[in-house]
Amino acid sequence: EPDHGRIRAYTRQGFSNRRIKTLEPYIRRRSNELIDAMLDRGPPAEFIDAFAFPLPGETVFRFIGFPEGDDEMLKNWCGDRKAFAWGRPTDEQQQVIAEHMLAYWRYCRDFTAAKRDERGDDLASELITAHEEHPEDLTYHEVESIKNGLTFAGHEADTSIICKTLQCHLPRRDQWAEISADPALIANAVEEVLRYNSSQVSWRRLTTRDTTVAGIDVPEGTAIFITFASANRQPDLWDQPDTFDIHRPDANRHISFGKGVHYCLGAKFAKFETQLMLEI
Repeated sequence: EPDHGRIRAYTRQGFSNRRIKTLEPYIRRRSNELIDAMLDRGPPAEFIDAFAFPLPGETVFRFIGFPEGDDEMLKNWCGDRKAFAWGRPTDEQQQVIAEHMLAYWRYCRDFTAAKRDERGDDLASELITAHEEHPEDLTYHEVESIKNGLTFAGHEADTSIICKTLQCHLPRRDQWAEISADPALIANAVEEVLRYNSSQVSWRRLTTRDTTVAGIDVPEGTAIFITFASANRQPDLWDQPDTFDIHRPDANRHISFGKGVHYCLGAKFAKFETQLMLEI
């Protein structure tokens, strides 16, 4: 703060219910296309390559406003960024990832410049308009940066949610049959997936002041590793926390999307996309 709150105010407006709903026809169409292609190829299917990776990536590209013709190029640039941030890539792999990240950054800059003269019904156009109306609150460079960051945040976690949704439901055929018979159960079923098998299992933070956690003194400036997955299984918060139950009444109390000022901007987006996937 104060930069985080200032920028978030404009990006949050872009994740309105109206904008998310405008993507429903595309998500339904693209889901059916990917499923049909997977069935045509026959078993076995590699689900991530066939469905769980392309759908979220392409959907967030439409959300931002990137043209469909650039999808394959963009997915190639975005696919290995998580290995750079969390993995142990070799020197050669780091070089390739860095080249991809640079190419994608340049793409975002060129795309933003082009959007200034050709607006559409998309997040990129909204952000440019916001910058022009409030240049002191949202800089042009920040508009470029927001698009770059949202691309990765908008599809890597969604790929994980989609995969874990199937991992949770398919072995439990009774619960799978229930949501197949009654789509009204799907929304809570997705919340239970997020609680039981979080798509983002952990994150890193620095303490801003001296504190004590579970009797352990933690000085200001300490690097800490937060495990959402563990917090979502606390027995003092949920009955039988290690049981997957699509009827759990308080499933949505999980912290898989964070909490407070850092609550995930795309939480509704991710849940909406996963719910549609289950319906289809």
